[in-house]
Amino acid sequence: MPHRTELYEAPPSGCWPIVYSPDYNITFMGLEKLHPFDAGKWGKVINFLKEEKLIADDLIVQAREATDEDLLVVHTRRYLNKLKWSFVVATITEIPPVAFLPNFVVQRKVLKPLRTQTGGTIMAGKLAVDRGWAINVGGGFHHCSSDKGGGFCAYADITLAIKFLFERVQGVSRATIIDLDAHQGNGHERDFMDDPRVYIMDAYNRYIYPGDGFAKRAIKRKVELEWGTEDTEYLQKVHTHVEGALNEFKPDIVVYNAGTDILDGDPLGGLAISPQGIVKRDEVVFRAARSRGVPVLMVTSGGYQKRTARIIADSILNLHSLGLLGGEQAACVLGSPSLDHMVRDSAKDFSNLSLQ
Repeated sequence: MPHRTELYEAPPSGCWPIVYSPDYNITFMGLEKLHPFDAGKWGKVINFLKEEKLIADDLIVQAREATDEDLLVVHTRRYLNKLKWSFVVATITEIPPVAFLPNFVVQRKVLKPLRTQTGGTIMAGKLAVDRGWAINVGGGFHHCSSDKGGGFCAYADITLAIKFLFERVQGVSRATIIDLDAHQGNGHERDFMDDPRVYIMDAYNRYIYPGDGFAKRAIKRKVELEWGTEDTEYLQKVHTHVEGALNEFKPDIVVYNAGTDILDGDPLGGLAISPQGIVKRDEVVFRAARSRGVPVLMVTSGGYQKRTARIIADSILNLHSLGLLGGEQAACVLGSPSLDHMVRDSAKDFSNLSLQ
């Protein structure tokens, strides 16, 4: 019998299936600046969407923090106990000075935001099944598995969202993970290594972290990219393999890990995709899932430049303008000149691709 959780409680009626909490953002004493990750990017995405009149505070779903009981659906007690050691959290988040902080500070200032984002992903999984789509403005901690964290990922939110659905939602027994972050998603790959219910497509820079050869065995559709891969080649590969993945395996839910660290100039990703290319990529995934009637849950994952928040917001605005976020009450927005310009440019740039 599954434990009682608050994460599957119905949100207020009229809310969009966009999940966020101000608690997502990591800010304390400037230590967050020691990692290249923009640890306040999630709030910036929401602010851009508010400026464009797409959402308001009372229209989004407030994320709740995942409890220990929620986390134990996937994580071992031993692993959760390890997070009570500050030096372990410092290693996982790649912020060495965290090792010298009292653990109660680390819990409150680092791990609580990550637990809240994890709760947000689990909540968004149920919302996606109920509404056809959902976006957690955070999450996507794809390097964390049941017993090991790393790469800024302390909780296995993707694995948790899928396991919650399998345990609690009738009719959900098959899932496809489409991982398009620049890094290999070795966490969920290790968790679902021998699980025939989960199909994993992963497109990543073959030369960068984590290079987890064992985890690669779980990938059903592997797209290994070269340094400096640009839009045209990238979008052709994404389109071909997303379509192929969804034709090969018929899922009840798509979990889309939409990392923006593929952006040209990202210090860790090593790829060269334009902002317009990222907007188009997200469109390709949503179009493929929604045209097949498969619910899609998007998480935002990696993205290590200050401009990524604007790109994520522009992508969500584009999905809305194309009717790919359908069937929900909404503040009608659109006509953002910068976005219209971007979409026109994108259409021009990729007119040689048959992506529809």
